[in-house]
Amino acid sequence: MVAASPYRVLLAAAALTGCTQWTVLPDDEPLPPPATLSSTSLDGAIALRWADTPYQASPSRFLRYLVYSAPYDLDADLCLAQWRLEGTTVAAEFIAGALTNGAPRCFTITAETQGGLESTRSPMRFDTPRFEATAVALSAAQVDAGQAGFRFWRDQNGDGGASRSELGRVGSALGDIDFRVDRDGAGRLFLTPVRSGVEIALYGNQPITRLEDIDLAPVTGYAPSGIEAVAGWGYVVRMRGPDGFQRFGGVRVAYVGSNYLLLDWSFQSDPGNPELLRAPE
Repeated sequence: MVAASPYRVLLAAAALTGCTQWTVLPDDEPLPPPATLSSTSLDGAIALRWADTPYQASPSRFLRYLVYSAPYDLDADLCLAQWRLEGTTVAAEFIAGALTNGAPRCFTITAETQGGLESTRSPMRFDTPRFEATAVALSAAQVDAGQAGFRFWRDQNGDGGASRSELGRVGSALGDIDFRVDRDGAGRLFLTPVRSGVEIALYGNQPITRLEDIDLAPVTGYAPSGIEAVAGWGYVVRMRGPDGFQRFGGVRVAYVGSNYLLLDWSFQSDPGNPELLRAPE
């Protein structure tokens, strides 16, 4: 026998009426919310994943997940009140797309029953989409100086915003660039900061399999001197923007040859935000 739900109420008519009447309210109650929520920053999007606990609690009563987002105030560490529905899904994952790069957002998930009851919210998660590109070729300055320099962002129109045409520019090793590729006497290639205020740091203590493995920029370890470019390793570049705020760029070296290298890069256009990618916790 199935135990009666606390939301089912059975009312018997008084025995004096000579008959028995029953009123049954809906046998439904909210599902538990997802216990965890994690995310991955993408270019113009955020990939979300969460614990499938609502479905597991009651598969027959589960209908769908609802994905909400709102603006996030990075300085105040606060989710703002303008929540909007990004979409629904039956899977415990969702990609929120058509987002503005450099604009932090909060996310939360609820679960809905077949009867239309919505759970409370999952834990909040904030994340920031950021620009990225793959397989950029840079020559060693000693081989082709005109294709040896790289600039994450140059505010060409002076509006303070980063557009795609201003990002990931390959140029001369002698130009106004963030770093260049140098080759030493032993044939090793180096990433050498060039522009004033630009510093570079090795990311982690082992190779990474993809650019998305670079999450928050490290707090320390930066230097204005060159660092050897090793295939498979990640690097973070810290630089000053035209407004005086720091910006951060991520680099994964995909290939190192004798004369050139290939790299993948990401750039966080939100001033002072070290979030190159918000990795799952």
